[in-house]
Amino acid sequence: MAKYLSFILLASVAACTVGPDYQRPAEYSDSEISQSLDLHNETPRKVNKDWYKSFQDNTLNNLVSQGLETSPNAKIAVARLRQARAALQIDSVNNFPMINAAGSYNYNKTSKNSGYPIGTNYFQTGLDASWELDIWGQGRRQTESAAALYKAAAANVENANLSLTAEIAADYVNYRMAQEQLRISEQNLVLQEDIFKIVNSKYEAGLENASALNQAKYAVETTKALIPELQYQVEAYKNALSTLVGKLPGSLDNVLVSASQNLVRRRFKVDINQLYELPVSVVRLRPDVRIAEYRLISKNANVGAAIAQLFPNVSLSGFLGFQSTKLSNIVGGNSFAYSYVPGGNLPVFRWGQLTQNIELQKGVAEEAVYLYQNALLSAASEIKNAYTGIAREYEKNQAARNAVVAQKKVLDLSLERYRQGLTDFNVILTAEQDLLESQNNFIASNGAVYQNIIAFYKAVGGGYTGNREEKFKCLSETGCLSGSDNGYYK
Repeated sequence: MAKYLSFILLASVAACTVGPDYQRPAEYSDSEISQSLDLHNETPRKVNKDWYKSFQDNTLNNLVSQGLETSPNAKIAVARLRQARAALQIDSVNNFPMINAAGSYNYNKTSKNSGYPIGTNYFQTGLDASWELDIWGQGRRQTESAAALYKAAAANVENANLSLTAEIAADYVNYRMAQEQLRISEQNLVLQEDIFKIVNSKYEAGLENASALNQAKYAVETTKALIPELQYQVEAYKNALSTLVGKLPGSLDNVLVSASQNLVRRRFKVDINQLYELPVSVVRLRPDVRIAEYRLISKNANVGAAIAQLFPNVSLSGFLGFQSTKLSNIVGGNSFAYSYVPGGNLPVFRWGQLTQNIELQKGVAEEAVYLYQNALLSAASEIKNAYTGIAREYEKNQAARNAVVAQKKVLDLSLERYRQGLTDFNVILTAEQDLLESQNNFIASNGAVYQNIIAFYKAVGGGYTGNREEKFKCLSETGCLSGSDNGYYK
């Protein structure tokens, strides 16, 4: 038996891992990305996961906290992480010695025509062992693949939390925006009804014609027609928020009451230059980009596992236990038995199946490279778009605010001149409609500032970009990956 053990030891020492080790694709280097985005990364800052708290809205803060705890989407991501962890644990021990405790009883009665019609009993109990040596690294590559998928699942938890936070914030802003536009419309309706009363009084006194009266009525009815749609939007966004936090419609009615300090009434102020003081790593460390890279690592490892199937494999099986024809003396020195069976096999002729599998896995890995590149490009584009959107919306917002102030003065002056009989009613109608439009445009612009900032924080990973190796450690020494930040996995 010693010569077999020596052979096994020699094979284990000589074990190697075939196939390509992972290297991050060379396209789109950090310097190219930084130059393309024109990042202010001389003094980079860290993005806080609680970035939404800068909006200073406690209702929003509570909704996000609740959503991260109770949302089905967040729980789905955690469930998938548990699945990936279990898969890693399974794959990491595939090439370990496996031992089973077994017992059996066999009764054999030969036929009379065999010449010796004898009945025999046979009892066996003991330990069965099997071990397939991972000489060429197929098992190690499979574990490497599972470890990468586990890390992808961990990044997916962060990506789900990031998306959920951004969606709650975006829907909350939309909800408050619809709520504020509803308030403005109702406020303008009161004003229009007052104007209608003035026109009606003049009409009854013979100081105004029917055309002016009908125009005043038209303005009232037009604004009334806007209100049901805005009421629907308020309800729809309220229900959307309920879904995001895992609640039934109507569950948030007591939470999402009319706010005396509606956040869209004020423009959110932020230093754009400081906002863009980011390290270039935010692009590669964004959760969805990391997911794409981990999947690429997994597919790359599968190429090595496929190549290993071309080489001979060595296995060892054995038995240690007791055998007897009588149950009464099954345990005893005379019943002791053992066996060992070293074995090996080498694929000789498989009709090209193994080589085609290698080509298949290479094609899958090549596709994963392009998917990773797409993820990088999308991340960079979203960051650039969000930053540009914030800058342009601030310019638009200031003009929208000035328009509201100017139009209020126009309406006040026009009303005063109309009361004195110095202007036509058409001037009042136009001024009032322009005021409603300018107010809605200003609120929409305030909301757009918030939406662009939300999009920016989502684009840069929302703070989910650090310490993932420490948070989600590998569960097997043979399956652990290293050097994730520089792109090399040995």
